[in-house]
Amino acid sequence: MAKKDYEDPTLERHFKGHKDVVSCADFSPNNKQLATGSCDKNLMIWNLTPKARAFRFVGHTDIITGVHFSPSGSLVASSSRDQTVRLWTPSIKGESTVFKAHTASVRSVQFSSDGQRLVTASDDKSVKVWGVERKKFLYSLSRHTNWVRCARFSPDGRLVASCGDDRTVRLWDTSSRQCINIFTDYGGSATFVDFNSSGTCIASSGADNTLKIWDIRTNKLIQHYRVHSAGVNCFSFHPSGNYLISGSSDSTMKILDLLEGRLIYTLHGHKGPVLAVAFSRDGGLFASGGADSQVLMWKTNFDSLNYRDLLSRHSRRVTPDPLPHLMDIYPRSPHRHNAQNEEDEDQEERFAGGMTASREERSGIQSSLTSTLENIVQQLDILTQTVAVLEERLTLTEDKLRTCLDNQVLLLQQTHQVDGSDEEAEGSSV
Repeated sequence: MAKKDYEDPTLERHFKGHKDVVSCADFSPNNKQLATGSCDKNLMIWNLTPKARAFRFVGHTDIITGVHFSPSGSLVASSSRDQTVRLWTPSIKGESTVFKAHTASVRSVQFSSDGQRLVTASDDKSVKVWGVERKKFLYSLSRHTNWVRCARFSPDGRLVASCGDDRTVRLWDTSSRQCINIFTDYGGSATFVDFNSSGTCIASSGADNTLKIWDIRTNKLIQHYRVHSAGVNCFSFHPSGNYLISGSSDSTMKILDLLEGRLIYTLHGHKGPVLAVAFSRDGGLFASGGADSQVLMWKTNFDSLNYRDLLSRHSRRVTPDPLPHLMDIYPRSPHRHNAQNEEDEDQEERFAGGMTASREERSGIQSSLTSTLENIVQQLDILTQTVAVLEERLTLTEDKLRTCLDNQVLLLQQTHQVDGSDEEAEGSSV
């Protein structure tokens, strides 16, 4: 068998232990454990070291809807339709503490990046923030008008994004506890939301088969994908922020290259809807779970490639699209993908049955495309660095302007005080 000139994602392990739908998954920070929750009411901790036993944690009395490791890896939080959140120690003892979080099903749970807070979303139409140490309720964010499917902290913990059956994605300021933005334009429920690793963008998935990415600095829709033929249930950003994997009720997973703005892989492994996907913290692995009760762990592989190599090796169109101007790529105008338009690529990219196009097929691509794309990537790097410098300068300018305004206010106050003293002195002399 001829050796491939690049590596595709490969199925590494297949975990069996759940007796019902697998609804959520998360890797530990050290990549040594994988936690999964299920409609069988059990939380499984899969130890990824060879021959290590898995732990089954029992405590919830209804479907487990969400799971998340703390940043230290010493705790695992789980949410459930039984209206509670449990905090587990991921060891053989499986000890847990429980608190009632909402008055209806809890749909999701997540730790903040410092591990001090939890955010939960619920069918009671609210998002709540909790203190971890004392399991103490801190405050509620209540503007949704229907079930809230998911809530996530930004990487710096200053924002919360939430989405739900009211067909909106909402952005909240954790300091003021106010909703500062609302993103709409959904043809159905918004099913999942998360921030990218830099915290500059949020992605959301919908029951209308779409994935959308918004720049929260400009509040603009910058990418729009319709690559699934059924509702998108979940997704996960690669730690680099360059890729995204999604799971759908069409039984497939799709891997998107966000820099190029296109679909690069379609993976088949589940029978029925895919309800959970998660990249490991280092991006080397990803896990998936679904209605078939299976937990699959995959090796990423493509992450080890240079980005330019990935672009050139996965450019499979015989007649490539016209190359956009650099400013059309970043910031990107709303980008729409249609599943029908990607059908030919999907056939080539299927994991089962040979997803890789032959070298002869790729040789039909114009020879100038690769070099042109490399030039664009180099210019993108320069542009990104320039934007970072400009943002730093803008911050310094804003700080100086704020100082000037404060000084001006102080000077005006002192002037008013002097004028008042003079008037009093004149009145006394009269």
